[in-house]
Amino acid sequence: MKVGVVTFPGSLDDHDAARAVRAAGAESVALWHADADLHGVDAVILPGGFSYGDYLRCGAISRFAPVMTSIIEEANNGMPVLGICNGFQVLCESHLLPGALTRNQGLHFLCTDQLLRIENTNTAWTSSFSPGAEIVIPLKNGEGSYQCDDATLEMLEKDGRVIARYLGQDPNGSRNRIAGISNARGNVVGLMPHPEHAIDSLTGPSANGLSFFTSVLTQMVGK
Repeated sequence: MKVGVVTFPGSLDDHDAARAVRAAGAESVALWHADADLHGVDAVILPGGFSYGDYLRCGAISRFAPVMTSIIEEANNGMPVLGICNGFQVLCESHLLPGALTRNQGLHFLCTDQLLRIENTNTAWTSSFSPGAEIVIPLKNGEGSYQCDDATLEMLEKDGRVIARYLGQDPNGSRNRIAGISNARGNVVGLMPHPEHAIDSLTGPSANGLSFFTSVLTQMVGK
């Protein structure tokens, strides 16, 4: 299986995401923001960083990159897509996911090991977890507060589209402590914390993050 990892100007976690893909047992394929060709990949990861310097809004310019034209089309056809941190912001700007990521409460950049609870294991990127699993992975962002209107929040909760929730002290003021969500089909997931930084206990606070990447392999092999 081939998993594409997109590099935008300002991406800084693309190499970590590629390493996580390889650790999970898949082939990592580098995708360039200015190239609409997805090179036959089976899934795509939009990594963390500061694409286009976070000008206008985080992810607002990346949404119009040529590669996103292809990703949006393939995501709507069922291809698994994971957006991590800045990638989550890009997914919201692309309208593949609802809502928006805004400045953290207190207006400070966060960098901490964060406790999460996995709420939904029926998505392409969470199926390797046990329901209710509590995991620790790094969180690092300045604009990671998930916000949406009341109707959207009710829909996300009712339909089980909150895939991960912050536990412990509220880190950034996200509505209902939301750390990640999915689309209705479950193939597109946005996650603010960084699972690619927690794929082994030597280089991260845990190996909990690896299951996000093995999940999509299991899903694709099953098809």
